[in-house]
Amino acid sequence: MVVVLKPQTSREQMLVLAENLKKLGVNVAITEGVTGYVLGILGDTSKIDQERVELFPEVEKVMRVQEPYKKANRKFHPNDTIVDICGRQIGGNKLAIIAGPCSVETPEQITSVANSVKNSGAGLLRGGAFKPRTSPYAFQGLEDEGLELLKVARANTGLPIVTEIMSPKYVEIFEEAVDVVQVGARNMQNFDLLKEVGKMSKPILLKRGLANTIEEWLMSAEYIMASGNENVILCERGIRTYETYTRNTLDISAIPAIKKLSHLPIIVDPSHAAGRREMVLPLSLAAIAAGADGLIVEVHNDPANAKCDGPQSLTPEQFQDLMNRIKPIAESVGREL
Repeated sequence: MVVVLKPQTSREQMLVLAENLKKLGVNVAITEGVTGYVLGILGDTSKIDQERVELFPEVEKVMRVQEPYKKANRKFHPNDTIVDICGRQIGGNKLAIIAGPCSVETPEQITSVANSVKNSGAGLLRGGAFKPRTSPYAFQGLEDEGLELLKVARANTGLPIVTEIMSPKYVEIFEEAVDVVQVGARNMQNFDLLKEVGKMSKPILLKRGLANTIEEWLMSAEYIMASGNENVILCERGIRTYETYTRNTLDISAIPAIKKLSHLPIIVDPSHAAGRREMVLPLSLAAIAAGADGLIVEVHNDPANAKCDGPQSLTPEQFQDLMNRIKPIAESVGREL
């Protein structure tokens, strides 16, 4: 249930009303919007008389939320959420560009890529230290050593680092070392992991699962938010369909759908969506035109010899071209790099 208060309601009046609502046996989430306060009532609202709530003088209207996700719902939070990462914003007017290699391989590799993507205008550095791979014999990442190399690259460039967490046992390490914690597609419904990252203070980048619906994706975000962490960034990275030409099928329609259903920012991963280097640029342009809040792009200094995802990784020169090409598209939809 969502309770929208009248624009002239003071903070003191709002807090009194919130306490009165809590006496009905529910939790109350408070959101301050542009025009006033919105109270989200969480819990069993079936026994709450909507007409009774509407009688409070501060209340403008009451709406029941039919969707199973509450905190991630735009009805609960009418204004767009902007996630701040070390002074860089995701969800605001400026597009967030995250770039870097699929996996951290050597000190020279991650430092070289970090410097090149920064020089091209990227605001955050991605790089996998722990790698979920389909084959148990494939390169699994440098793990703890990879995290240390990411920290060195951050110190050298000033770029906040984004990397994937694989297990709840790494939460404490990631809390200390990482700026944005990525939950990958394979773990989107790892509910134990979602609950644990929900207790972290760091923003969470939640990728859509391989074949999950938008509602299931938002419910996974709800798990994180219900555990206390409301700094969630959604990432559309393509879903599995019958098509085999591309690695996945980028669901461009998910961008406006999320913008309608949720207040959370959404970025796009064109690299994993396509699996093909030559398609990363056109998919990036399409994502920005459709309203995405940013991109996460794989860039490698030597894709032919990459230990992971070389065929979909851009060279630094190709990434520079991408940044040049997306600028006019961003401006055409009222955004900037």
